[in-house]
Amino acid sequence: MASDLSKYTIGWITALPIELAAATVMLDEEHPEPPLDEHDTTLYTFGSIGRHNVVIACLPGGQTGLSAATAAAIQMSNKFKFVKHGFMVGIGGGVPSEKADIRLGDVVVSLPNEDNGGVVQYDFGRAEAGGRFHPTGHLNTPPKLLLAVVNLARSNCILGRSKHATHLENFSEDVFCRSSAGPDMLFQPAYSHAGRATCKDCNSEMLVKRTPRISEEPSDRAFPVRIHFGTIASGNQVIKDARKRDEISERLGGHILCFEMEAAGLMNIFPCLVVRGICDYADSHKQDRWQGYAAATAAAYAKELILLIPTAHASSSVSIRLLESASSAEKGQ
Repeated sequence: MASDLSKYTIGWITALPIELAAATVMLDEEHPEPPLDEHDTTLYTFGSIGRHNVVIACLPGGQTGLSAATAAAIQMSNKFKFVKHGFMVGIGGGVPSEKADIRLGDVVVSLPNEDNGGVVQYDFGRAEAGGRFHPTGHLNTPPKLLLAVVNLARSNCILGRSKHATHLENFSEDVFCRSSAGPDMLFQPAYSHAGRATCKDCNSEMLVKRTPRISEEPSDRAFPVRIHFGTIASGNQVIKDARKRDEISERLGGHILCFEMEAAGLMNIFPCLVVRGICDYADSHKQDRWQGYAAATAAAYAKELILLIPTAHASSSVSIRLLESASSAEKGQ
């Protein structure tokens, strides 16, 4: 199957090995790899989800960020000319607030609003007098069909038809289990990490008091994951300061749900939906223990969305590369 590249209509991009592993678990069937292309050194993973054939790419080791994501998207769209729907799936740093009760393991999906297309590049803009920063540039929204699929998935959740928890049950490796992640601790923004690899020595009196969710014990595999929809902040910096996190969020209107490092490099050349599992709170207490579970929750929700894409649209001969062609044509007018 993999030798016929025209059969692949879903493109899935990841940045880290744990994200690639989670994506691979979500495949209903894996396909053999074609011979190595000397003009494209990316090692792709092939398979199917439902009636859709999916090609997955992971960024090269040690090369995360906007430019690496852009390069991967260009390579994928040039090689797989019939890829119509794109997904950027992985982990991100959550922005808890009174507006959004974000917890570790939750999922954030990019969704446009009146101010932006669902993803904003927070480190690209104009420095103004008085220390003010004005973001410039515009990033495209996800494709309309994928936004329609998101609303269908949200409707299914309201009606009790969501399969997200069922997809999560396919993760049997300990690294992806909730029980391996440890406690979910959110500290006051002004309180810095005590300095060790874990928060064992951090002052528990500085924890933010939050209402526990039902069945929130670490051993419970039915941990209640919530799906959030809205704005994702993307840039080349790793945010590990809660005060900086909140300052950037307020500067961008106070609606940021999470931070990540790749999506802004994709939106204008690879129209896609961004799905992020929350693995930390973008603060000084940032650790890796939640990465596996967060990657799993994000991949499971991406599968839920892919299964809702109508087959007729996925097999369309209109490829994702037409966005770039149309843009070039407009410039030529």
